[in-house]
Amino acid sequence: MSFSILHRLYMIASRFTGPGFALWQRRALANGKEDPDRADERWGHPGRERPEGRLVWFHAASVGETQSILPLIERLLATVPDVQVMVTSTTRSSARMLAHDLPPRAFHQVAPYDTKRVCRRFLQHWQPNVAVWVESELWPRMLYEVARRDVPMLLLNARVSARTADRWRRFAATARVLLAPFRQIHVQEETTLNAMRSIGVDGDRVRLTGALKQDRPPLSCDPEALAHLRAVIGTRPVWCAASTHAGEEEVVLEAHARIGGLLVLVPRHAERAEEVAAMVQGRGLNLAQRSKGEEPDANTDVYLADTMGEMGLWFRLAPVSFIGGSLERVGGHNPYEPAQLDSAMLFGPHVYNFQEIYAALEAEGGAIPVSGAEDLAEGVQRLLAGDHRAVARSASTVVRRSQGATEAALAAILEQLAY
Repeated sequence: MSFSILHRLYMIASRFTGPGFALWQRRALANGKEDPDRADERWGHPGRERPEGRLVWFHAASVGETQSILPLIERLLATVPDVQVMVTSTTRSSARMLAHDLPPRAFHQVAPYDTKRVCRRFLQHWQPNVAVWVESELWPRMLYEVARRDVPMLLLNARVSARTADRWRRFAATARVLLAPFRQIHVQEETTLNAMRSIGVDGDRVRLTGALKQDRPPLSCDPEALAHLRAVIGTRPVWCAASTHAGEEEVVLEAHARIGGLLVLVPRHAERAEEVAAMVQGRGLNLAQRSKGEEPDANTDVYLADTMGEMGLWFRLAPVSFIGGSLERVGGHNPYEPAQLDSAMLFGPHVYNFQEIYAALEAEGGAIPVSGAEDLAEGVQRLLAGDHRAVARSASTVVRRSQGATEAALAAILEQLAY
């Protein structure tokens, strides 16, 4: 395996970065970002024994990535009866979600820190037969140590923003070294495919397969909870602001003041709930908070949906949804889920993480771009007045058109298991 200068320097540094990660972990524990009961897993100490038989290891950084691979994991386990699956991730929210959603013969571990000693301890215990990285969180030391053991590696659902693609071109040698161990690289969009080709990644290894999220079945929900909320809300107009980030709730609330009806407000990070609740009440709006067991009534302006795993409920309840992470420079969030549940979408200008799908949606009338409170309010009002059905139909057509990533990923994993 060849090295770039930057890669060589990182590899040297990774022998000595343990104290830095220890300092980071102390702060993360103090801020509630890491689970104290699982802190040792970050140092490569296993939380359980290795299961017998072949083990396929998936690494997916956070909630979005982990959700995207669940159908793939279910298909893999159904196809190969003697395989077990381990999923690593870095966030507490993804760990909670996986504890609930992983099928039998699959389990979760917290991803280890990227130091030489920790990576080797982790691999010595787990000894995966295939290693699968999802999207874009690539740790150089771990990649090197896995390749050193001649474990087949795949990169699935890869995507890069325009900013990352520019960085790759500036540091092409380093990017090529990071991507060199992967036997196949499945990319979501043509822009990512072009970015990899521009830095000299072998074209035979890179395949345009689409996004795994496009193949997921629609998000589930509790039908009784949905029926109850519809009865409670009655005929009031309802819209949803999904996966909002700091700086976006102010715009959403300003727009809602012009719209009226009921706003279901779903912050991307539930730990911001009290901050958002204070913001709502500071504007003199009536608030109901789901995590406290409160229900909306005829006087509720904002229903703060600060719970995990209920987006399927909110997209079914609201015929119109603004998708957050797009007014602030976050890069946007997944449009596939609302499209599958017929919730007509609006989005802001910063969707560089999903650039091609949002461009297709806009071009075919499947989503409406907005830039601030005024056109957000106008867009929501127009959709609630009746246009939401046509917009939702167009979005569903666009999303269905490019499915197939799960089948391609499953075939790649089966090929490596037989290697």
